[in-house]
Amino acid sequence: MTNTPIDEIFLDWLSANQKNAWMVIPVLAFLEACPGLGLLASGIILLSVSTILYTEQIVSIYQIMPLAFAGACLSDHLGFYLGRWFGPKFHHTAFAKKQAVRLQKGEAFILKYGAAAIIVGRLMTAVRSLVPMMVGISGTDRVRFTLIDILACAIWSAGLGLLVVGLDSFIP
Repeated sequence: MTNTPIDEIFLDWLSANQKNAWMVIPVLAFLEACPGLGLLASGIILLSVSTILYTEQIVSIYQIMPLAFAGACLSDHLGFYLGRWFGPKFHHTAFAKKQAVRLQKGEAFILKYGAAAIIVGRLMTAVRSLVPMMVGISGTDRVRFTLIDILACAIWSAGLGLLVVGLDSFIP
């Protein structure tokens, strides 16, 4: 058995499945912000795949941005509602008791800065998968979170679009 680089495997898959290649974008956007999984799934994968799809003219930038937006928004809302559901129970776990000071600071930051914390959290890869959950735990209103998250995901997907189009000029 030979070792085939992952990029070659992906490019072969793309060639064989061009009509369905668009489905990869919302899945990767969801995974990179998914509570727990987001700490393992890098945003660079989404950026790389989106750039390849764009440069190969399989998917347009006008398709990439809303697809990524949808995956990101769904993932953020999953995190938010998990936070709301686990919130009351979470504070009584051994982990929460050990990290009480940090968690209180995190919740105070979210409550103090509200919208800015959600928007900045969406733009920071290191905490992207955690902020919606923390916002849910903090008891933030559902409608308020949804409206702010829509704005945050729109800014994030526009940034992704700019990066994809910008990287296109570096790919031969």
